[in-house]
Amino acid sequence: MTGSAFRDSAGAAILKRMRFSNIHRLLTFVALSFASLVAIPSSAQSPSATLIPALVEAGAPELIRVTAPAGSTIEGQWQGHPLQFFPAKNAAAGSEPVRTATTWYALAGVDVETAPGPSTMKITVHADNTSREITSTIAIHPAHYRTSSITVEPKFVEPGPEDEKLIEAAAKAKEKAFAASANHPLWSGSFVAPVKAQPTDSFGTRRMFNGKLASIHKGTDFRAHSGTPVLAGNSGTVILAQPLYFEGNCVMIDHGLGLTSISMHLSRIDVKTGQDVKKGQQLGLSGATGRVTGPHLHWAIRWQGGYLDPAKLLKLNLNNIR
Repeated sequence: MTGSAFRDSAGAAILKRMRFSNIHRLLTFVALSFASLVAIPSSAQSPSATLIPALVEAGAPELIRVTAPAGSTIEGQWQGHPLQFFPAKNAAAGSEPVRTATTWYALAGVDVETAPGPSTMKITVHADNTSREITSTIAIHPAHYRTSSITVEPKFVEPGPEDEKLIEAAAKAKEKAFAASANHPLWSGSFVAPVKAQPTDSFGTRRMFNGKLASIHKGTDFRAHSGTPVLAGNSGTVILAQPLYFEGNCVMIDHGLGLTSISMHLSRIDVKTGQDVKKGQQLGLSGATGRVTGPHLHWAIRWQGGYLDPAKLLKLNLNNIR
């Protein structure tokens, strides 16, 4: 190698080391600067959200758990519905949240008719005069329901003028019952089955009535003989207790925050509108009133206008929640 070639090579090596050193110092400065912008003090608790169950299906109830700093207030939106959070068990005084709660829950769900695909959940945590947002893309998976055909009285498929009046009156009664819900949970612990009878997989079934009227079955049928005691699935307030056209003798219970359970086709009603009931309390007796093919109990779960699979709610462990 000539002297000039050696000098050129040495100069290039020095220049390369200088460039690398400058780039390293620049990257270090940028990293430190970025860290100073996003770092959270060690005393702060970063909010996080978890869905239970993690796989979200159409028609499924969902328990949403948020961990946040003590003293937080939490609000959220999902599928166009507000998420209403309450503090974890042993962290509430009456119906009011306490300032020491660090775990919060919302009991929500996906309506059985929701189309599969992505959905956006936004949760905002307000704490220490700041707001932090948790935004998640939740995939809603299809639930596979079967199709069946049943035969009922013709008036339940092609109602006459007098029947139409009864249907309209029933619709107004249901609208009034669903108009308001307690602003805190009235339920406590896991839900229990409303009868001691075998449930069917009828929820979500696409039904044809007399080969003409298509409908989605939005509850679970229990094979209960007439006269079987029907119990409250959880504590709450009776918001409707009367005969309805399609539902027959019907009892609806508000469990708070937009969650309602509905017992249909009863042969007898034992409670009154406005009455507070406890989990396991008798509401009436099963029967075959309304649009039915025989004696059974139709039990439905409604959340903010959508219908959820009661069988999945019964499997959801809520005992350590409140």
